[in-house]
Amino acid sequence: MSDLTGKFFWYELMTSDPEAAIRFYGDVAGWTAQPFGGERTDDPYHVVSGSAGPLGGIMRIPAEARDCGMTPWWGGYIGSADVDADARRLAEAGGSVKRAPEDIPGVGRFAVMGDPGGAVFMLLKGSSPDGMDAAPPMANGHVGWHELYSGDFDKDLAFYTSQFGWGRGQAMDMGEMGSYQLFSMSGATGFDEMSGGMMPRPKEMPEPAWLFYFAVPDIDAALEKVKAGGGTVLNGPVEVPGGAWIIQATDPQGAMFALVGMRPAAA
Repeated sequence: MSDLTGKFFWYELMTSDPEAAIRFYGDVAGWTAQPFGGERTDDPYHVVSGSAGPLGGIMRIPAEARDCGMTPWWGGYIGSADVDADARRLAEAGGSVKRAPEDIPGVGRFAVMGDPGGAVFMLLKGSSPDGMDAAPPMANGHVGWHELYSGDFDKDLAFYTSQFGWGRGQAMDMGEMGSYQLFSMSGATGFDEMSGGMMPRPKEMPEPAWLFYFAVPDIDAALEKVKAGGGTVLNGPVEVPGGAWIIQATDPQGAMFALVGMRPAAA
């Protein structure tokens, strides 16, 4: 099993309409979904899987969170060997504890954190001794790229590299938009080993946030499925280094997500 400590490995959609979201992403990203643990409640947590196995979950926004103004949102979990110790350490390093560590019965222990710039992520240590393997690069339906729209670029870059051991890759000059800093969650520095990039939050983003890019085999076909399913394409397709293409979009309930994939060669 892969060592997922310090790496994003689970992705969770909190939404106003789980069933509609399952249908939408099932068509766009090719996911399958099943209730967690086989539970058949009126409102189960659904585990979603891509071509290489489970990758995340979809759940309804809890009433108390909805009442506090939470809107549909994708969040990511970073593996932790000790959630309580990591939460303290990250807070001392300039992060913040948004929700103190607590147990999820049958799942593990988690905490909700903020980085120095304000973007939210979660820590998780599973309760099972059986881990999970990381998906192969660009496996269909799985996260192929992680992007941080940073609220404090210099502090956030130092935070993730020092606290999680992420490697710094190339920094790309984007002119007035600042630098786009490539990073690797494995600590590597080679271009082909990069896991994502971070950049100063553009004015179009209402707040600092992580954005996750789900891999699809055909970016143009996926774009049409987004539109046909009631989603909104915000940007793209745009070609990126390496020959892949990306789009950023919102799903029908309003959660922002992104896709990465190739354009099939012309026959």
